[in-house]
Amino acid sequence: MKLLHAAVLSASLWLAACATPPSSSPAPADAKTADPAAATAAAKPGGPSVIPGGPLSPIAKADLSSQAVAALQPPADLWDRIRRGFAMPNLEGDLVRQQEQWYVSRPDYIQRMTERSRKYLFHIVEELERRNMPTELALLPFIESAFNPQAVSSARAAGMWQFMPATGKDFELKQNVFRDDRRDVLASTRAALDYLQKLHTMFGDWHLALAAYNWGEGSVGRAIARNQRAGLGTSYADLNMPNETRNYVPKLQAVKNIVANPDGLRAELPLIGNHPYFQSVTLTRDMDVELIARLADVSIDDFKALNPSMKRPVVLAAGTPQVLLPWDNATVFKRNFDAYNAGQYASWTAWSAPSTMSAAEAARRTGMSEADLRTVNAIPPRMLIKAGSVLIVPRTAKMDHDVSDHIADNGQLSLAPEIVTRRTTVKAGKRETVASLARRYHLAPAQVADWNDVSATAALKAGQRVVLYLPVRAATRVPGRMVHRTGAGAPARKAAHGPQQRHAGKARKSRR
Repeated sequence: MKLLHAAVLSASLWLAACATPPSSSPAPADAKTADPAAATAAAKPGGPSVIPGGPLSPIAKADLSSQAVAALQPPADLWDRIRRGFAMPNLEGDLVRQQEQWYVSRPDYIQRMTERSRKYLFHIVEELERRNMPTELALLPFIESAFNPQAVSSARAAGMWQFMPATGKDFELKQNVFRDDRRDVLASTRAALDYLQKLHTMFGDWHLALAAYNWGEGSVGRAIARNQRAGLGTSYADLNMPNETRNYVPKLQAVKNIVANPDGLRAELPLIGNHPYFQSVTLTRDMDVELIARLADVSIDDFKALNPSMKRPVVLAAGTPQVLLPWDNATVFKRNFDAYNAGQYASWTAWSAPSTMSAAEAARRTGMSEADLRTVNAIPPRMLIKAGSVLIVPRTAKMDHDVSDHIADNGQLSLAPEIVTRRTTVKAGKRETVASLARRYHLAPAQVADWNDVSATAALKAGQRVVLYLPVRAATRVPGRMVHRTGAGAPARKAAHGPQQRHAGKARKSRR
């Protein structure tokens, strides 16, 4: 019992010692860890234990309070979300006031413009926020195109963001016979924001970046250099620029002010929900536009509004593997596509012209009427189809395969004007041959021989009359030779280059 009592007493004393707080006297140096890294290392498994020095103190109530929490209230609508992302400095002045007055005095214009924007605005805002760019830039298509993706300027800028052909190619916007990505909602937005970011990096100022987007980076750079040499300021307001560029940023500022405070400016903005309008759908086969719209239960006009880059009545899966559809209709399309078993998906395909030919000849070879060929391929009158051009033609059993990615991505339609010719008679000179005469008039010897029913290697007698079909401008007096036209009122003829040249009024002998 004595031994048991002693053991219990010893254990009690040991536990009491463990529970006793350290004294206020400084702990030995080897018991302190001033370096947090050392404390962390010591706390690792297998490391030495570290005992903090000093008395323990209770946690005060103030130490338990947290920092202020950001408001989690979502934007009321897309306009509210845009306002929250405004980050560009405001521009003030008479030009801004004038532009504000122009817009607010045209409520019908604002209504049409903003109604068009509801299909595209959410996507643009999403992309701007993802890149941490000012949301004022989502309003730029109001200035560029009034949010019309089919807009084309007199300078051939196209699409919602108004890209010129060369600039579009610089930013990888495909432009071929099937599609023009300058009009594509996703591709043109990506390219526009890439370009604006590049310009902001160059000039370090959003107003100057916008001026460069409108006027060109080279023009803005030269204007800045001129002001620097003259000891003048180099901000947007300081530069000498064309009137269009001078009013460009004030227009954007005016629209920003209307969005920021529509009631104060007596303007009305339609409600645009803060949610996506469309979603992408993947195509695995070439499909007619009409069939896609039917399977998605949308009108062709609504389909084209979301897919404005399409230039032909068929979508090629190799070149355009995705199309945009209204959010709910995308689900309808997927369900109907999986259930579709009514035959082919595309009634059109691509055909490459093997040589330069007329539209009539191309129509004959592809089993179409000339009028239909011209309409579906947008071929104007009096134009030839050059060799290698790609046309859309009806799909047949012989062409029952989808178009290759090379043609879908690179197909072009190249046209050349038909040459207007006139029947002309010239006199052969001494020691003239068919070949030498043809060379003098830049013709093929075979053509001259065919027109005159002689051999291409035949020699001509001095003074012999030779019939030629020459371009109207070429039928003139030649030094040392007399050129005769067949009557002042002889009708001009249309002709093509080489074997496609056409003429009339020439009596042909039957050849056997």
